[in-house]
Formats: sequence, C-alpha cells, structure tokens
Amino acid sequence: MRVHLVNPSDVSFGIGVITPRWLFVLAAATPRVYGDPIIVDETLESLVPETIQPGDIVGIGVHTGNALRGFEVGKIARARGAWVIYGGIHATLYPEEAETLGMAHAVVSGDGDVIWRKVIEDCVAGKMEKRYDGGRVSGEGFVPARWDLLPPKSYMWASVQTVRGCPKHCSFCSVWRTDGQKPRQRAVEKVISEIIELRRTGYRFIALADDNFYPVTLTDIELAEKQGNAPRVAELKGLRAERFELMAALAQLPDDMIFFTQITMEAAEDPQFLDAMRTARIKGALVGVESVTAEGLKAVFKDFNESGPSLAAQLQTFKKHGVHVLGSFIFGLPTDRPDSFEATAAMAKEADITFAQFVMMTPFPGTVDFERWEKRLGDSVERVDGVPITRYWLIPAEKRPKMFTPHPTMSSDEIRERTQGVWDSFYSLPEIWKRAHCVKSLKSRIAFMLISKLYRQMYANTGISTDSARRKTANRWARMMVKPARMLFAAKPMPELAMPKRESSPLTVLQ
Repeated sequence: MRVHLVNPSDVSFGIGVITPRWLFVLAAATPRVYGDPIIVDETLESLVPETIQPGDIVGIGVHTGNALRGFEVGKIARARGAWVIYGGIHATLYPEEAETLGMAHAVVSGDGDVIWRKVIEDCVAGKMEKRYDGGRVSGEGFVPARWDLLPPKSYMWASVQTVRGCPKHCSFCSVWRTDGQKPRQRAVEKVISEIIELRRTGYRFIALADDNFYPVTLTDIELAEKQGNAPRVAELKGLRAERFELMAALAQLPDDMIFFTQITMEAAEDPQFLDAMRTARIKGALVGVESVTAEGLKAVFKDFNESGPSLAAQLQTFKKHGVHVLGSFIFGLPTDRPDSFEATAAMAKEADITFAQFVMMTPFPGTVDFERWEKRLGDSVERVDGVPITRYWLIPAEKRPKMFTPHPTMSSDEIRERTQGVWDSFYSLPEIWKRAHCVKSLKSRIAFMLISKLYRQMYANTGISTDSARRKTANRWARMMVKPARMLFAAKPMPELAMPKRESSPLTVLQ
C-alpha cells in the first residue's frame, strides 16, 4: 500500500512558481511506517494513472479553482481500486460534492496537520469514517513540511507558513471564516528551522505563505487601550512582539535570502514594522488594494484602505521602506464604471508598484459576496449544460463564464476586455522597462523583464482570455519561459548552514 498526495491542475507549466506547501505537510503527517508518499503536483506534470495500484490511499486537495479536475482525479483513483480522500478549503465547504462527484471514500475538513495520521490508520484498519474534522490547529501544532521530498529543480520559490487566520472580514475572502479571525502564530524556531532546511538545498527565495503577515495593527492596539481592555492589549502586543522576533531571526539568515509575503495596506501606517521587514529582507508583499475609490472599498468591506490620491502615497510608503508591492485589484465591482479601468491603471503606475494583478470579481464559496449573490439569484439562476452558475466550478473551463454577477452598467464581455486591456497596458515592454529601475544591474533588469512577462502569461492570458488559441499560445510561452526564469532564483546549496543564535526582539515593540 502506497500513499499518494495529489495537487490537481488543468494547466501544467513544467516548473512551479511556489511550492504547494500542503503536499509536503501531509507527507510529513503520513506515518513513516507506510513509506514516503508519492507526491503529484499537476502544475508541474499531469498524474500518470498507472502509478496508482489497488489498495493505495490517494489524498486530493481541492480549492474552488481546481475542484473539477480534482473530482476527475478521484474518479481515476477509485476506478483503479484506490481509497480516495479529499481535503482542502473546497472540500471543507462542500464535502457532499467530493462524495458524489469525486467518488470520495472520506472527506477531511479543516486543517490536516494532525487528523491525517488518523485517517490513514483508520483506512488501514478497515474502519474509515466518511467525514473527519481537523479543526483549527494551534500554532504549536503546525507540522513542518517534508522538504526532503521536493523534486529537484521544479520550483522557483519555496514556501513556509508562519501564521494562519486573518482578523479582517473582507466580503470577497473566505479565509476569516475557514481559518478564523484569531491569528495562530507559529514558534520562531520552527519557522527558521524549515527555512534553513530549504536554504541548505539551494532555495534562497522564500514565500511566507500566510493569510496575513501583519495580523495586529496599531489601530487594533489603540482601540483596545481606549476600551480599557488590559488582557486584550497584552494579547495584541504579545502577537506583535512575536512578529518582530521572527523578523529579527530572519535577518540573521544568509544575506542572499529574499522573502515575500502578504499583508494589508494598514502596514503602511506602521514604519517600525516596515523597517523590520526591510531588515529581515522581506522585499516584496502582496497587498490587497482592490479598488481605487472609497465606494468600491466600502462595497467589499475594506474601507480601512485609503483611496484616491492618498492611496498612491500610501503604496509608495512601502517602497520607501524597501518593500516592493504586488498590488491586487478587483474589476467588476458594482461601483465600477468604464473609466475605472483607466483610473486604476494610472494609479498603479503613479504609485510605482513593482507588480500588479487585475482580477475580475468572482464570488468565491464561503464569502459574503457569494452568499449575497446566491440569495439574489434564487430560483432564477442561469444554467450551463444543466449546471447552475452558482456552482460555476463544476462547469468545464471552456464553457465557464468569466463573470458571474450582473453589473449595473457594463456587460461581462466589456469588463473582461477592459480588464485584459489593463493587463496589456501595465505589462507592456516600455512600462516594464520603466519599473525595472527597482534593480541596479543590466542583468537584473533583463531578469525583471523576463519575470514580468512570465507573470503576465501565467496569470492574465490563461485566466481571462476566452480565445482558446490565445490561451494555448500563452501556455506554450509560459512553459518556454519558466525554465530560464527558475535559474534566476536558483542558488548554490548550503548544506552546512546552522541555526542562528536567537536574539530577543527590541523592547520598543512593547511600548
């Protein structure tokens, strides 16, 4: 009996951008007595069905975007006589789909770090249950990944998680509901230990794959102080101090290491935190801008963000402190108008953000937006080949609409075309070359242009275009570009790298 762990995908590029950490966490959670799991990441290459034998256990992780392919993999595995088990955010939200469409023997909800061992042992003992609840594992319970199972030369960046959960409640995001609003931070030593293991093998670019790397804002602490809530103040300051301890530890790692994470715009109001990020060489951050107007931000419950001219200034603050921004913008909000697209593109350029992504409004399961959308449609929901569009992830990609929520002033095609136009404008060669001033040498600027074009090919043409020829061309170009791009991130292994001596965080963070 062998254990297989599968990350489904309809698109394979041969090289992955960031390691799918959950695969290697569940590999670590698999009892050693059953051998090393067979790991299949279909963003690299598709599953080979013949590798699955009768009696094997196949674990499949699904999110909304890859659910349909995940169910296909489950059918393949079950037809070959394997035990099929689903997990992931989509299986947590819709376990019945995994059972009826994916041929699941069992479905795991919540975190898999601890429960996965029990699932396997129950299967071997012949007493598997249909449902398992992994709950929300505490920071101390996070399982370190089996990075020794990484296929060589397959990913540009590695990933390590330092915290789960997000205290915000954005209407388009399900994280605060599935992972909770209480941050669960991991011990500094365990984070650094994983990073050192990765650097020993040659990874120097690490994504801190967190829901929100900035879980405590200065405003949070001020509010608790005004309320006279001393326990809450102590809790928040403790969480904040742990962030600084982590960043101090990151700063002690080899100088060639670079980190990237995800934070909220509020971090721009915290220069001490941004300076600590710079010292820790956290040189990039995905920042959810979403909209450039106050009305748009209010529509997605994100009115804590700035808008208008102050937004550009706030974004520039990150770069002044050495943190490059990957700005994320949403198009198709009910407050958007035709001129919103040009205004967004102009603001992104004015703010001098290094990278940007422009996504079309999609109501994801588990979010407030999805609930409002589903309720509004009611029984009058449109269907594609018998599938209601409120279950759009079950519609084949070539037939799936690109927009789902009717807009008061624009058609779905207009929104899609205008969104593609913003991608084309922001990632034109002249604009990329202008932004390439963020690096110094000519070699680095050429590398920056290659990465920018690769990012556009992988995330714009493949995700937005309805032209199948354009999608195929984009995929082909991406596959050609990923190998030389990966070489830009590769580093000489440091097998003798040791754990640094721990330094305490500055006392100022507690004041």
